Amino acid sequence: MNQPGLPPGGVLERDASAWQGTHHRYPETGVEHAAADLALHAWLGRFTGQVSPAALALAWLDWSSHLLLSPDKGVELATHAASALGRWLHYCAGAAVARLAEPVAPLAQDKRFDDPAWHRWPWNALSQGFLLQQQWWHRATSSVRGMSQHHADVVTFVARQLLDCVAPSNFVATNPVVLATTCERGGMNLAGGALRAARDAWGAWAGPAAPSLLPGRDVAVTPGQVVLRNRLIELLRYDPVTPRVHALPLLVVPAWIMKYYILDLSPHNSLVRYLVEHGYSVYVISWKNPGAEERDLGLEDYRRLGIMAALDAIVRETGAPQVNACGYCLGGTLLAIAAAAMAREHDRRLASLTLLAAQVDFTEPGELSLFIDESEVSFLEAAMWSQGYLDTRQMAGAFQLLRTNDLIWSRRLRHYLLDLPERETDLMSWNADATRMPYRMHSEYLRRLFLNNDLASARYPVDGKPVALTDIAAPIFAVGTRTDHVAPWRSVYKIGLLTDTEVSFLLTSGGHNAGVVAPPGGAGRAYQLASQADGAPYIDPERWQREAPVTEGSWWPAWEAWLAERAGPLIDAPRLPPGLEPAPGRYVLAP
Repeated sequence: MNQPGLPPGGVLERDASAWQGTHHRYPETGVEHAAADLALHAWLGRFTGQVSPAALALAWLDWSSHLLLSPDKGVELATHAASALGRWLHYCAGAAVARLAEPVAPLAQDKRFDDPAWHRWPWNALSQGFLLQQQWWHRATSSVRGMSQHHADVVTFVARQLLDCVAPSNFVATNPVVLATTCERGGMNLAGGALRAARDAWGAWAGPAAPSLLPGRDVAVTPGQVVLRNRLIELLRYDPVTPRVHALPLLVVPAWIMKYYILDLSPHNSLVRYLVEHGYSVYVISWKNPGAEERDLGLEDYRRLGIMAALDAIVRETGAPQVNACGYCLGGTLLAIAAAAMAREHDRRLASLTLLAAQVDFTEPGELSLFIDESEVSFLEAAMWSQGYLDTRQMAGAFQLLRTNDLIWSRRLRHYLLDLPERETDLMSWNADATRMPYRMHSEYLRRLFLNNDLASARYPVDGKPVALTDIAAPIFAVGTRTDHVAPWRSVYKIGLLTDTEVSFLLTSGGHNAGVVAPPGGAGRAYQLASQADGAPYIDPERWQREAPVTEGSWWPAWEAWLAERAGPLIDAPRLPPGLEPAPGRYVLAP
């Protein structure tokens, strides 16, 4: 018997059978493999954090061999080392008796040496010695003639990680803040930190724990109904709270890399609640957290059983001729694929597209590219082959490596050396509520989008035929965030270069998550917004950033004003049939 939303002979049966025929091949390559190769790679990955040792070796060989063949670079580094040593010794001698200007300042995002204690001797000598050494290694691993940029980025990244391990802020004897706290508390901070470290180690061995804030009880509490459930999604319809609503409903497509309620956290910072209170009929996709049995689900299954099934259900339930759609992160990328395929088939049901921190061109994907080359992808496929999915801890580990100071070393300092209480927030709880990625889908995502950049090159196939973003005629509102390390805003900005339609681009303060979850009323927020008509001359991102006006405050009202112009007239809130069960449904609660 078919599940709801699965037609007889539909995408799962047809595509899964095709995939089974290549199940004993490397995904997307068609190259036959030996199970022993993958088993070995999967076993090695347990000790390397799924990082390919071959990829690291190639990067090191590229760097070291070209450095040996670059005598000018060697002279430059030797000169810089001698100069840095002289500056440091001069500073150490002078700083012992007087306050001197520090030779080098940490990067803006480096908060390790912010405490005033680090600016007193001898701690300032320690911190300055570390920062000068960090500066030298950055010179040594970058701008080496003949070295590939990807390998330069990898070697620079690894050198930074190794240096971060030995930063003076990490150790009791070389951190003045920890020493002072230890004296004040008689060492109880270290005892308490040791107990917390033991509990965390046990928790890591036992597996992921339930989030501290539960969906439906503490977060994701906006009232609504589950109106569709199939093998991959639950479609949530939120109850109207205004007597009149816009005629065109809004479909929100979150990323399945994390759970949907990033957009429905607490009532004060819920984007879903904000939209409902402004008269929108909001539908949100809640993705199923896949297991080994979903290993053969691909990107096409996510498009058909996700976006297209949701769109069909919304149009059927509301009778609306068109729907506005909003995609976040990977959900936005999939929405762009779906919109291009619909445009190719003359399906005009999308009135507008909003892409939140979503990329459609992957030539400049930011620091994630460090983990994406043929060697890394093949190594990661082995891990997914052995278990059927990419595990939550493997996903979390990759993101932690990108921000070790914020997510590893500063946490270790606060919890294990200072024994400070946990400052749990709804966003932190959501971040810990991770999901898995099916083997086939994630392999397709990495190869077709990241490695081959098929979508931007009009090579990405849907139903056996390539789709082109230039076919999209619906107006687009794209949001980038200034400090995004997952979807850099200059990469998100390329949507205007790849489409032939009106594009409004908004750049907001914050990062990939905190920049999007930015309700009105918060301090320190600002954004820039400018629209470009179809056919207008191209404006490069640097010029756009210089010329676009800056507005203080949250970007939500600006987007809502844009959306209201495309959401149709206000009508009496319709009485819709009851759903299957109340929101947030079952899938978001599954571990």
